[in-house]
Amino acid sequence: MGRIRSERRRASEPTGQSSAGHELRSSGRAHCQAIERRMSYTLTTPLYYVNDRAHLGSTYTTLACDAIARYQRLCGERVTFITGCDEHGQKIQRTAEAAGLTPQDHCDRVSEGYRELWRRWQISNNRFIRTTAPRHRELVEQFFARVEASGDVLEGRQQGWYCVACEEFKDDPHEAQDPECPIHRKPLEWRDEVNLFFRLSRFQSQIEELIRRPGFIAPASRQKEVENFVAQGLRDFSISRVDLPWGIPVPGHPGHTFYVWFDALLGYLSALLQSDPTAAAGSVDGEEGPVDLDQVLQRGWPAQLHVIGKDILRFHAVYWPAMLLSAGLPLPERGFGHGFLTRFGHGFLTREGQKMGKSLGNVLDPEVLLKRCGRDAVRWYLLRDIPFGEDGDFQQQRFSDLVNNDLANTIGNLLNRTSTMARKWFAEAVPPAGDAATSSHALAQAGSQAVEQFRQSMNRLEFRPAAEAILQLAIAANGYLNERAPWSAMKQPGQEEQVGQDLYAVLEASRLAAVLLAPLLPDLSGRMLEQLGLQPFESSKPSPQTGGWLDALSWGGLEAGQTLPQPQPVMQRLELNGPL
Repeated sequence: MGRIRSERRRASEPTGQSSAGHELRSSGRAHCQAIERRMSYTLTTPLYYVNDRAHLGSTYTTLACDAIARYQRLCGERVTFITGCDEHGQKIQRTAEAAGLTPQDHCDRVSEGYRELWRRWQISNNRFIRTTAPRHRELVEQFFARVEASGDVLEGRQQGWYCVACEEFKDDPHEAQDPECPIHRKPLEWRDEVNLFFRLSRFQSQIEELIRRPGFIAPASRQKEVENFVAQGLRDFSISRVDLPWGIPVPGHPGHTFYVWFDALLGYLSALLQSDPTAAAGSVDGEEGPVDLDQVLQRGWPAQLHVIGKDILRFHAVYWPAMLLSAGLPLPERGFGHGFLTRFGHGFLTREGQKMGKSLGNVLDPEVLLKRCGRDAVRWYLLRDIPFGEDGDFQQQRFSDLVNNDLANTIGNLLNRTSTMARKWFAEAVPPAGDAATSSHALAQAGSQAVEQFRQSMNRLEFRPAAEAILQLAIAANGYLNERAPWSAMKQPGQEEQVGQDLYAVLEASRLAAVLLAPLLPDLSGRMLEQLGLQPFESSKPSPQTGGWLDALSWGGLEAGQTLPQPQPVMQRLELNGPL
């Protein structure tokens, strides 16, 4: 962060308690009160910066949040799933000017692209906030008034090297010669201006206590990064810019507009005051709430989970909680900083140590992935192969191999061939269960283990072992089917009853796998259940069948005599001709 060289003064005299008196215990009381009023499970993606259209990294984050949202709905929670776009700042202004557009026209085009892409990916968000919305501006003004009244706004001079792409001052020394951003590899710009500052330094002890709380920052590696940053001593940070027209004007401070991060973080609050298109008619969430900061406590705040990329974890784990403490609002329960996808590299969206970029020709376009590979394939690869919270490496051959081996062969073909045999030998219906419906059956035990591992993993946001639990159940069912060899046993006199029980067990294991797939791969889950003559689960919005998914996790849910439709491949093999 750039240095502040001149003496600061309060931008306004505080009215009421100063921020030095704020303690986490007072926030804790507000938090408990908010929990009592909680109406939903609230989670957020970052608000994506509209300097360009969506990329694979933003798609990965959004798909992961979608899986969490679907899982929570299936568990009976009423979910508020927030995403949206961060649309202010100098970078946006320059990008628009370079394209011959007004900043607003540019933002309209890019944000609509995000909306449309998420629609095509069937993302189940029920809030989409744009920071250029007039109602968002009203809420920002209300929040600022609280922070200023707490005595946490100062005026001072900001000097330092600034990255427009990051919208952040860097720590390069003043005497540095031609420094560049290590992330974007672009020259830094020298800034020397009078800004408004948020008194972050006054929250040193509170933030230290907060980030040590188990589970507040995950995974553990990210927590250590934040602890190291805070241990260096928190410095006040700029919350305004001067002579930057593309931003929200700071009330009472002519010439100042809000720094993009101060503005954008508040989108998590203003989004809660939007109407929920999935809410019941006449409900509170079904109507747009008044722009009243206190109302966020009635409409889903505090959030249970912020999912962000590791490069913006500092803003969410340090700056954001301090801002909320200053405004007297409860803190989010948890922040999860995930890693980055790479292509033939490690770290950021990189190749050969550089971020993925058009000039390098190594960009993975989420629209191309969707068109050529489909939702199921991409969701499975990203959630099953990339450890959530760590950096990932996108490898096309491994992508293709995993999709074909796991989904088309191990899971899909198991259901197809078992259903075919059951229809042929048992009047196109599910065979009698017999002993296969008991909890002591080998596949029933495998199913119980899969359910336990899946739920524990999803509760910990560990998609990889959750997906592995489903795959292992399918592997066990394939092994059981091959061992029992019903195609041979059916030729032996008196074996029909046992063959029926064996086929029932494998069909039931396939049903259970389909149920577990519902939050991760809702399309494939639906096709599998339909092939078993069952209804898919609704996970994109509140369902009247409360508890139905949880009940379906029990062994023996498939009814004998249930008509089995004509089998169709539930997952086509992925054949990629040429690089993505």
